[in-house]
Amino acid sequence: MSFDPAKFDPAQALALAHRTFDIEAAAVLGLKTRVGPEFAQAVQVMLACKGRVVVMGMGKSGHIGRKISATLASTGTPAMFVHPAEASHGDLGMVQAGDVVLAISNSGESEELTAILPALRRQGVPLVAITGNAASTLAEYGDVVLDSSVAQEACPLNLAPTASTTAQLALGDALAVALLDARGFREEDFARSHPGGALGRKLLTHVSDVMRTGDAVPAVGPHTGFTELMREMSRKGLGASAVVDEHRRVLGIFTDGDLRRLVEKGVDLRAVQASEVMHPDPRTLYAGALAVEAVALMEQYRITSVLVVDDAGALCGALNSNDLLRAKVI
Repeated sequence: MSFDPAKFDPAQALALAHRTFDIEAAAVLGLKTRVGPEFAQAVQVMLACKGRVVVMGMGKSGHIGRKISATLASTGTPAMFVHPAEASHGDLGMVQAGDVVLAISNSGESEELTAILPALRRQGVPLVAITGNAASTLAEYGDVVLDSSVAQEACPLNLAPTASTTAQLALGDALAVALLDARGFREEDFARSHPGGALGRKLLTHVSDVMRTGDAVPAVGPHTGFTELMREMSRKGLGASAVVDEHRRVLGIFTDGDLRRLVEKGVDLRAVQASEVMHPDPRTLYAGALAVEAVALMEQYRITSVLVVDDAGALCGALNSNDLLRAKVI
């Protein structure tokens, strides 16, 4: 098959795109009229599962199955994908008592899938079927059958799985959503299974994970002279310094912004002590707070540095906006 670039019709390509959107949208909306009480039954079967939801499918249905399996696993329902052809050659051993099988096939007659259905029945494993053929072998073996049939494929030849796989995917997403809701799955739970993602960083990163500690934390006593105060700020590079008492309890903070304001006022800086120029009772956080709380605090009060204290109010750390940027919290 050859292609002549000179014959490419952009208008035709756009028209086909719009047609595809219309057909696939209709396929998904059509599920609302065909999926009823059996959907809730499928959710109940999966909720009662003591093992894993084992997703199976061949060809394009297999690709959809892998995505559904991944979505289930990341939203609180342990799941895995097993290829039906490999199942016939030993991988069926991955399916154990207590599991539930979610089998996907538009025709319901995929040879590799139907070949293992009797074995699954002998094992007594509940079978939830997603199929576009209610009279198929898969539907016959299914304990719960979800109708994913579509009026037509988006493919102009009505051959390539397009609308049918979109309907399968939508059904899988609907199952995952219903399951996570029934389980009381929360943002924190999602974050735990996505530690490398943005949400994971926001919900799992604590102040203690990103704050500066020990000698990296700038701090001076209340009677420290201004020159030494500036040296401490320069050495530690935070853009601020805590002012603490003999027990390291936080008395105040002095920042680069405070320095600019003093210079503008013409204050004789050589004669002042830290206690005279500090902001008393500054905003602080506990080390166990989430890093996003530090972000919110900085945004609310338009500050760039925050001191971290323990339960006794003693200084134990500090951080600024650059520390949060490096941790990709903001």
